[in-house]
Amino acid sequence: MKPTTLGALRGTSWEASAGRSVKDELRANLVARLRHGQTVFPGVLGYQESVVPQVVNALLSRHNFILLGLRGQAKTRLLRALTELLDPEVPILRDAELPDDPFAPISLEGKSLVAEQGDDAAVGWLPRDARYVEKLATPDVTVADIVGDIDPIKAARLGTQLGDPRSVHYGLLPRANRGIFAINELPDLAGKVQVALFNVMQEGDVQIKGYPVRLALDLLLVFSANPEDYTARGKIITPLKDRIGSEIRTHYPRTVDDAMSITAQEAWTVRDTGVSVPSFVREMVEEVAFQARDDARVDKHSGVSQRLPISLLEDVVSNAERRALAAGAARPLVRPSDLYAGLSAITGKLELEYEGELKGGEAVARELVRRAIGQVFSRRGALLELDDVVGYFEADQALQVPSDETGTALLERYALVPGLLAAAEALAEGPDPDDVVVAAEFVLEGLVAKRQVARSEERGYVAPEPNAQAAAGARRRWN
Repeated sequence: MKPTTLGALRGTSWEASAGRSVKDELRANLVARLRHGQTVFPGVLGYQESVVPQVVNALLSRHNFILLGLRGQAKTRLLRALTELLDPEVPILRDAELPDDPFAPISLEGKSLVAEQGDDAAVGWLPRDARYVEKLATPDVTVADIVGDIDPIKAARLGTQLGDPRSVHYGLLPRANRGIFAINELPDLAGKVQVALFNVMQEGDVQIKGYPVRLALDLLLVFSANPEDYTARGKIITPLKDRIGSEIRTHYPRTVDDAMSITAQEAWTVRDTGVSVPSFVREMVEEVAFQARDDARVDKHSGVSQRLPISLLEDVVSNAERRALAAGAARPLVRPSDLYAGLSAITGKLELEYEGELKGGEAVARELVRRAIGQVFSRRGALLELDDVVGYFEADQALQVPSDETGTALLERYALVPGLLAAAEALAEGPDPDDVVVAAEFVLEGLVAKRQVARSEERGYVAPEPNAQAAAGARRRWN
């Protein structure tokens, strides 16, 4: 049974560790985790060789730190994961306004409780999740929100002067005492709030309404920001920047495999309809984001969030479900062409440059999907013999593929194209006819992306226009 009074807490390990700072606590737990070979931040993927070692170094150095990166780079997720390095729970003075260490209270109220009640002072227990306080910085955030404000009613009730610390109504920062305080988008804070922050960080005091208040807070301060704003010419004041111990750059996934692992972890794809997603479709979804990040029509300063492939994959799966339910099919088939049904998951996450705005968000998104399919097809289908498939369409043949047909009916249609099913079987992820059908569409969509085959609303898959055909032939000769 956990102690409920200060007297019962005496003689325990908590008395021996009284006065241990949050940064020392985090360091000790991190050292233990590293010694036992445990993963430091479970669920944070793609940063094992880059960002995570820098965060570990900052924690071992007992630094306050900032994560600099574009949107959708798991900055907030990483900051919230810091709570896993805190003790499961810590004792606090139950009746104090701030979370005070029973053996080393910092608030006047906590000190008074211990002085007046002694070993009978009530003790509560604060879980690790409650020791993390997060604030999104906006221009309207005030010093009162972060640090606190003079409360005349409280002063009158207590019979104190306004300058007495007991008359202060504390803000988020003091209430995070003995924990982690995180501010997202730090440069969006007004200058005077930033000044209050660095006073607390360095000197442990702050002026509230002209009254100096000493706040010897025990905190780890962590921040996030966009690199564009975090400069001397941006909206960050230099003294605050100077007081942040470590500056750590985040990044988007550097490989498609890393990106696929992140999306597989975050996207909702396990549905009650039994739908499954081929790995080459998952790869196409990730490639859309990679293509967008390299596209000159997409604003590089804004970035392309990893939320794009997560939302796109969910839309792709939902489109396959919708088609299967409408057709009465037993098993939804996720096809490469389903990516075009997920354009709404792309357009809302792209900030376009002037050229992209002229062309239109949907047109840009459609082209990104086409290029993504082509890139994946180049990687997976490079060794396929497809001359017979291309020759079928060059002979002015067409292939219509109704969206509501089942796997068996589609298999019969694809069998009309010489060499198509043989190529599909080489790419299929299983012997089931449904797997072959999906792989056959992958081949056709890959050839469309390479402009060796075209797709027509009326006729389905057809020969490309003469100019596109000549360009495709030139690319083949060049390669």
